[in-house]
Amino acid sequence: MAQRSFLRSVAIAAGVLCIQTGFAQITTPRTPSPAAKVSQTIGISSVEIDYSRPSVRSREIWGKQVPFGWNVQGFGAGNSAPWRAGANENTVIHFSHPVKVEGQPVPAGDYGLFFVVNADNTGEVILSKDSRSWGSFFYTKDQDQLRAKIQLKDIPFVEMLTYDFTNLTKTSGELDLNWEKKQFPVKIEYDVDNIVMANAEEELKGPVGFNWQGFATAANYALANKIDLDKGLVWIDKAIAQNNSFATQSIKANLLKATGKNEEADKIMNENLAKATEVELNAYGYQLIAENKMDKAIEIFVLNTQRNPKSANAWDSLGEGYFTKGDKKNALNSFKKSMTLDPPANVKANSEKFLQQLGATN
Repeated sequence: MAQRSFLRSVAIAAGVLCIQTGFAQITTPRTPSPAAKVSQTIGISSVEIDYSRPSVRSREIWGKQVPFGWNVQGFGAGNSAPWRAGANENTVIHFSHPVKVEGQPVPAGDYGLFFVVNADNTGEVILSKDSRSWGSFFYTKDQDQLRAKIQLKDIPFVEMLTYDFTNLTKTSGELDLNWEKKQFPVKIEYDVDNIVMANAEEELKGPVGFNWQGFATAANYALANKIDLDKGLVWIDKAIAQNNSFATQSIKANLLKATGKNEEADKIMNENLAKATEVELNAYGYQLIAENKMDKAIEIFVLNTQRNPKSANAWDSLGEGYFTKGDKKNALNSFKKSMTLDPPANVKANSEKFLQQLGATN
């Protein structure tokens, strides 16, 4: 019996060995450094990090678990190598568009992300074109796309290695590796406006280009960001060809104004006033106030009250026009008129505020 039991145990062990070595294995949880992914959108571009998250687990990290400086690995190519910026496979960073990392240009694509940490809190960030090797065992300097000096920061304790994005702006963000009590900050910048414009040009060749809204949105982006205004004018003309409205003509007029063609812009606005809605006239009036064209702004506000005599908001806006010009008498009359038209709460509050400033008692 004992011999049979022994043979049976050997057979079972051999079977297990066959399962482990002869066949594909099922997916099981990864321990102790679980896989993670983090991403951030900047403009319409993305940055993605695939990494594994080791824990401190009461270990001495810097200078021990992660040696300072460059180190020769005990396996692989045998080259002096940086830290893999995580655990297990390469930490991989993906850029959807050409980007600047620490001020240096980097093409779109996938890169192995590595760091060097020194005892004095200085360091380096390294992007390698080899993003598929395991860890830093096969790192070679000839695959470097970028190497840049960085300054590490001291932070409160973080148990599990974590990547985060901070200090986000329209065009940039800071990628931070946080672990134990150190932070590795890396600045990432996209040329957002040019990326958006190039992307719009491509999108307008597809389904988006079969409606006027796509062209109008693209033209308005050019206007709002003062980029490639001539292209914006081409786009808005295509929008107008499908939808000749005050809204589309306003975009064209403002693009012309941005290129210094003020008379042509004013002519377009005047010729299209008949198409304007109450809301559009109101917005145009405030635009004129912002341009310090007070008489023209009041003219537009008056026109709006003539077309919409029962609109409390139209009278309230006319009051603001007179008030800004310094015509207190007409401002007072306009705000009082607004109050007689059962204004919505926000319009009522605005009229009351100006009436109080004008010294009106009721």
